[in-house]
Amino acid sequence: MKTYKVAILGASGAVGTEFIQLLEERDFPVGELRLLASPRSAGRRVPFRGEELVVEAVGEDSFRGIDIAFFAAGGGVSKEWAPKAVAAGAVVIDNSSAFRLDPEVPLVVPEVNRDAIRTHKGIIANPNCSTTIMVTALAPIHRAARIRRIVVSTYQSVSGAGAKAMAELEAQVRAYAQGEPVTAQVLPVASADKHYPIAFNLIPQIDVFEELGYTKEEWKMVYETRKILDEPGLAVSPTTVRVPVWRSHSESINIETEKPLTVEEARRILSEAEGVEVIDDPQAMAYPMPITATGKDPVYVGRIRRDPSIENGLNLWVVGDQIRKGAALNALQIAEVACANGWL
Repeated sequence: MKTYKVAILGASGAVGTEFIQLLEERDFPVGELRLLASPRSAGRRVPFRGEELVVEAVGEDSFRGIDIAFFAAGGGVSKEWAPKAVAAGAVVIDNSSAFRLDPEVPLVVPEVNRDAIRTHKGIIANPNCSTTIMVTALAPIHRAARIRRIVVSTYQSVSGAGAKAMAELEAQVRAYAQGEPVTAQVLPVASADKHYPIAFNLIPQIDVFEELGYTKEEWKMVYETRKILDEPGLAVSPTTVRVPVWRSHSESINIETEKPLTVEEARRILSEAEGVEVIDDPQAMAYPMPITATGKDPVYVGRIRRDPSIENGLNLWVVGDQIRKGAALNALQIAEVACANGWL
């Protein structure tokens, strides 16, 4: 079997850690694994296939000889190092927002548009986690009945905002339980002048506000969904909300389709769809929840019901592990498809 020299930039973060775990779980044909991070995180030792690998500080020679480079750092890091990795001969699968809307860079969810991988010119973009979860569930319906409008409200876990947000949620819960003052320094945006507690609270802001009063996270869902589904004019109206949940994002999605689709037909289509698992039995109180999806690969769909307020309307409740399918797993699946088809 052919093996590949693999690098992970951002190996010490949550997504990087998930990459390492998934490479082992899915028995990806790694011949050599190089773990890269900022100088601050260099020197850490990470177990992989019975050995301990040392995290190295990323540098000019880090991508020499590398076949596949998974990027799990911020957009600025990706803009700096991705072109250098490509110049060194690597194919970069980038998890940041740096290249997602670049017309020269394919934006891929393998269950939805895997053929776009073959068009890459050295960089393949991984979508925003909320977008990935949504389009995995909606693409099968779109193929069957053509979606003309999406209204989505997200319920996004604190791990989506990083380790500091997770630590702050825990600290706030402990403070509340002990009758101590609850302080906030991270959410909704760490760099902002004002912060709100997330414990026992919801924050209807993820990332900074941009045009028309929508946040950057919300615009990501609009533009990325259009690009992945190849529907430039698709109407998408999102509201993104941070909730006090550790891991896995949930989404309430209302869609309007061009062709009529019954609840039973939608349930069948989704039950047969790649990467989707349906949990939908209201009488048994069976529906997806964050604890259902955490640590799991599928995108889960439930609460499938007709929207009686519009013609050809459906409501769905969708849940997925945003670190796994929303980030690391999706990127690894891109690599698996590329390797299997000789598209590297």
